[in-house]
Amino acid sequence: MTFFSIFLIIVIIICLGGIYYIISFNNLNDLKTKINEAEAIIDENLRLKYDSLIRISNTLKSHMKSDKNYFKEYEKLSKMNISNFDMDRKLSEGFTLILKMQEDLNLDKDEDLNKEIEKIKRLDEKLCATKNYYNKNTSLENALIRRFPTNVIAHIHHFKIKLFFDGKDMDDEIIDDFKI
Repeated sequence: MTFFSIFLIIVIIICLGGIYYIISFNNLNDLKTKINEAEAIIDENLRLKYDSLIRISNTLKSHMKSDKNYFKEYEKLSKMNISNFDMDRKLSEGFTLILKMQEDLNLDKDEDLNKEIEKIKRLDEKLCATKNYYNKNTSLENALIRRFPTNVIAHIHHFKIKLFFDGKDMDDEIIDDFKI
């Protein structure tokens, strides 16, 4: 082989490596962007769900005969420093309480209340879809970060393994972190 052909092979190998590097880096960035967008949508929908829950709780308080505040815990949620997953769980518990109270107080015909409940149901559907999208893209990104040679590129650019929406770390030693 001549010097020129060896040089040409080396240049081709370097170019292919560069192309692979660029494609892998772009894939990692695309997944990171999708995950961040999903987080933003989850944040927004949780805020909307919280606002609806507070409006419904005020409506229910006006119909209750006792002065007991069943929603005191939920009213404090906005001031608490908790994860989106925990916020979602608390808001779902609050929504279950609202449905039970609506039934107990015979408020099935209250149009304003029903509109807010339908709004929360639509938000729950969006949240469910977005959480699935978030977890799917997190799984794809984590797989790329673990796989050679993409893991080298991820390490160079400080990409880290992300937790799923529910906060589970599939790499840790804790096997009983399932929450009901």
